[in-house]
Amino acid sequence: GCPFCPGGLEAPDPYDVRWFRNRWPAMHGDRCEVVLYTSQHDATFSSLGIDGALKVIELWTQRFTDLGARDDVDFVLIFENRGPEIGVTLHHPHGQIYAYPYLPTRSREILAQAQAHHTRTGRLLGSDLLRAEQADGSRIVISGTHWSAYVPYAARWPVEVHLAPHRDVPDLVALDDAERDDLATVYLDLLDRLDRYHRTEDDGPVALPYIAAWHQAPVRQGRDVSRLHLQVVSVLRSPGTLKYLAGSESGVGGWVNDARPEAIAARLRSLGG
Repeated sequence: GCPFCPGGLEAPDPYDVRWFRNRWPAMHGDRCEVVLYTSQHDATFSSLGIDGALKVIELWTQRFTDLGARDDVDFVLIFENRGPEIGVTLHHPHGQIYAYPYLPTRSREILAQAQAHHTRTGRLLGSDLLRAEQADGSRIVISGTHWSAYVPYAARWPVEVHLAPHRDVPDLVALDDAERDDLATVYLDLLDRLDRYHRTEDDGPVALPYIAAWHQAPVRQGRDVSRLHLQVVSVLRSPGTLKYLAGSESGVGGWVNDARPEAIAARLRSLGG
């Protein structure tokens, strides 16, 4: 049986959401955790409903707080790998949390750009990016009360969407209740659209493989220039066809995408309602 279902190895008792330390961690010690979104084996994050999503958000926030309080943690990454195309072998809906003893390379680069932008302008880079997308409008997918989802103008993946709060906050802990409620609403809407992205008139939704990662402020530096946002990306170019990082991407880091960001956003907008 599934180790994540009630009565299984990692979930001996009934539960709504739960976390536990990964038995096969990618890093030494107790730095890797697993978060179970629900006890229902065949569910997905998008099927949790508002109450279920809020329970996961509350657990994310608590784990971020607890891990960030440790002296040996510099950065906390909350993420989900979904689908066999991403390498997932246990399909019970779950995500992971890594507590790094250092600032990972990409997070360090994001922080450096944010610091440089703040030095030049006195403004937050994440805020300016969101305002530019809102002003343009062509890449906006969802405009919620407190959150917006958009395809970035330099999207690298076949499907890539960023979800950002309207208020400048460094991490999940800084969100107020109204912002958490709206996050649950907008994120569920976004995931539902993503699952219908490759649907045609002749078939049903495709369970889109994706990686969803929360970009938050480092634990002890750069909190004044960092801005919370979620990045969701998919390697699926079309049903049954993956994007491989070939010469341009792997060789020199020159990303090539099959579709314009505006076209991706328009497709996702059309799937609302």
